[in-house]
Amino acid sequence: MTSIKEQAAISRLLSFLQDWDNAGKVSRRHILNNFIEINQGKTGPELEQEFSQGASLFLVRLTTWLRLTYMTGSCLEKLLKSIGIFLSAVSSNRYLIEFLEVGGVLTLLEILALEKISEGDKKESIKLLQVIANSGRKYKELICESYGVRSIAEFLAKCKSEETQEEVQVLLDSLLHGNPKYQNQVYKGLIALLPCTSPKAQQLSLQTLRTAQPIIGSTHPSIVDCMLNVLRTVHLEVQCEAIKLIKDLVNYDVCVPLLKGLVDLLIPSFKETCKLQPKILNAGRSCQGHQVNRQGAVGGWSKQAWERSGQRRQRRPRDHCSSNHRPRVLAHSNLSLAEEMLHLHVVPSLMAAMGNTDHSNSQRQASLTLEFFVQTFPVVEEQVRRSMGEELYKLFLSNAEDLYMKMDSVQVDILAANKVNVSKTGPLYGSRHFDYGLGDQEQLDDITHSQEDKEGKE
Repeated sequence: MTSIKEQAAISRLLSFLQDWDNAGKVSRRHILNNFIEINQGKTGPELEQEFSQGASLFLVRLTTWLRLTYMTGSCLEKLLKSIGIFLSAVSSNRYLIEFLEVGGVLTLLEILALEKISEGDKKESIKLLQVIANSGRKYKELICESYGVRSIAEFLAKCKSEETQEEVQVLLDSLLHGNPKYQNQVYKGLIALLPCTSPKAQQLSLQTLRTAQPIIGSTHPSIVDCMLNVLRTVHLEVQCEAIKLIKDLVNYDVCVPLLKGLVDLLIPSFKETCKLQPKILNAGRSCQGHQVNRQGAVGGWSKQAWERSGQRRQRRPRDHCSSNHRPRVLAHSNLSLAEEMLHLHVVPSLMAAMGNTDHSNSQRQASLTLEFFVQTFPVVEEQVRRSMGEELYKLFLSNAEDLYMKMDSVQVDILAANKVNVSKTGPLYGSRHFDYGLGDQEQLDDITHSQEDKEGKE
C-alpha cells in the first residue's frame, strides 16, 4: 500500500501530464522552458524521482508531439532540447531505447532534409544524433542503416552556419570510430563532400578524412580527382587542409597518380587557355581550330604576343595561382617524392608556370620550388642553366623569390617555351644535399602568409 507521500507525488505527476495534454502551443512552450531550466544535467534516477518513477510517460508525449509537428517546426528547438535531457542523462539507456523504438532516428534525419526548418532546429537534431552515436556501436550502425551518412553529408554541404557545420563534423567523426561495418560508407561520404561549394564544409571534410585515412587503411580511387579539384580553390584554409591530406596520401597507392595530377595542374588546360584568347584573335575562328602547346600558347600566339597586340586581356580565374607551392612542400618533406616528381617532368612544368604572367604569386612559388630542385639535383641545375641561358640563370640564382618582377618579355617567353627533360637514367644527386631547416608546419605557415601578403599588394 502506497504512503501518503507517494500518493501526493503520483497526483502531481498526473496533474502535470493532464496539463500537458490540455495545453495549446503557447502553454506547451512554457512547460518545455520550465522543464529545461529545472532538469538540465540531471541523471536518469533523478529524472525518475522528479516524475515519481513516471518520466517515460512524459518522454512518450514529447516523442509523439515531435512526430506530429516536426514538419511545421512548431517549438521544435525546445522540444528537441527536452528530449535531449532524457537521452543524455547518465543511466538513461531505457529512455534511448524508447526513443528509438518509435522511429526517433528516422525523424531526426528527416528534419535535416526539410527546407522550412531553421538551422537552429537542425543543429539540435544533430546534437541528438551525436548522443545516439556516442551510446555504442549498434546505435552508430542504426544511424548508417537509416541512410544517415548521406543525409548528414548533404546537410553539411548545404548548411550556412559554421557552428552547425562543426557539430556535423563531430557527428561524422563519431560515426567513423568504432563502426567497422560502416566506416567505409562514412569515408566515401566524406570524399563525396569535397566537390561541394561550401569552403567550410570542404575544410571540415578534409580534416575528417585525415582522421579516416589511417582507420580505413586504403584509398578510394575517386579521391585523386576530388583532391586535385579541391586544390583549385582560392580559400587558404581549404588549401592548407588539402596540403596536409596530400602529404598523408602520398604514403598510399595513389601516390603516383596524385603527383602526376599535381604536376599537370601547373600547366593551363586547353579549355582555360581558350578563355584567354582576345576577341580580335577569335574573330572568324574557334579555339578548336588552333593547336595548343603545353606552355599554353594557342594557334602559335604566345601570351606575350597577345599582350603586345594592344588588347586588354581578361584575367584568368585563379585556378593555378596557389598550386605551385605544393610540390615544394612535398619535395622538402621527402626526397624520394622529389625524385618521382622529376620523373613526372615537374621541372619543365615549373618553368612554364614561372612564365605564367597571369598570376604573379604562381610565378613566385614556382620559382622557389625550382630553386629547391636546382640546389638538390645537379642534373636539374645543368639543364635549367642550359635552358635559361646565363643571364636569366644568374638572375634566378640571385633572388628566385623576386625573379618574376625582374624578367622582361623575352625571358618570360624563354621559360614558357622551355624544353627541359630530366632523364630517368643517370645520377640525380651529386655530392650535395641541402637542408632548408623548415618544419612542415612552418612551410605551410610561410606559404599561407606569403600568399596573403602578395594578394594584398595586388
